[in-house]
Amino acid sequence: MLISQAWAQGGGGGFGGGLGAFLPLILIFVVFYFLLIRPQQKKAKAHREMVGNVRRGDSVVTGGGIFGKVTKVMDDRLQVEISDGVRVHVARGTISDVMVKGQPVKDDRGSKGAKRKKDDDDDDADFDTDGDDES
Repeated sequence: MLISQAWAQGGGGGFGGGLGAFLPLILIFVVFYFLLIRPQQKKAKAHREMVGNVRRGDSVVTGGGIFGKVTKVMDDRLQVEISDGVRVHVARGTISDVMVKGQPVKDDRGSKGAKRKKDDDDDDADFDTDGDDES
């Protein structure tokens, strides 16, 4: 017989048992945490803060892509004006972005009779409407 029998080799090689076998899994979890889980948690926290700080007068974009201006803030929803006289109620969580942080709008009930004075000298001085470049 020219062919000899092949016997299985004895144990050896490998990481040596317990913790060594789990080391690759631990490393994969650490990489996933720093590359996937942690950035998503930061983004979610920033979105929660942004939605919590929405106030009257802010221009917002809803999750459906509708642009509008916040006219009223309630506990869990917002009233958004999407066109002149068209107001819709949206859930606070559906706001995807705050485009422009507006100045807080003063309440109409508290400012009865208060009118802004118009300065006639400043209105026409900045624009040249007749087209010649005389200054």
